[in-house]
Amino acid sequence: MIRSPVETVTHSPKDGIYAATDDYVHALEVRGAGRLLFVAGTMGLDPEGNPAATLDEQLELIWANLRTILASAGMTVDNIVRLTSYLRDAAYAEANAKARVAALGGRPVPTTAIVAETLVSDWMVEIEVIAAG
Repeated sequence: MIRSPVETVTHSPKDGIYAATDDYVHALEVRGAGRLLFVAGTMGLDPEGNPAATLDEQLELIWANLRTILASAGMTVDNIVRLTSYLRDAAYAEANAKARVAALGGRPVPTTAIVAETLVSDWMVEIEVIAAG
């Protein structure tokens, strides 16, 4: 059973702080959530545990894997309320942001990207999310 997303309210004050952008919000208030789902860092691995060869392929697999995990809890990407990306290289930031925006249909959620050179060499990106339903 897929549950509809909870009500969310973005908070991006315009005075006294740097400006938010179209795909970035300072905070997201979640109202009426009965459940929270904390998803561990998810990699671009196929069902056999093999990493995809390219950054774009890994990002595609990550989002497919996240959709599968969310579906197991009766949720979709519309339930995501927080996202953290771990990038093996800062050069991956633009592709990662583009994949996130596409996966979320342009819906902004609080997000952080961290360069983590300690990721296994075949893993280019790892993404963890929090979802509410």
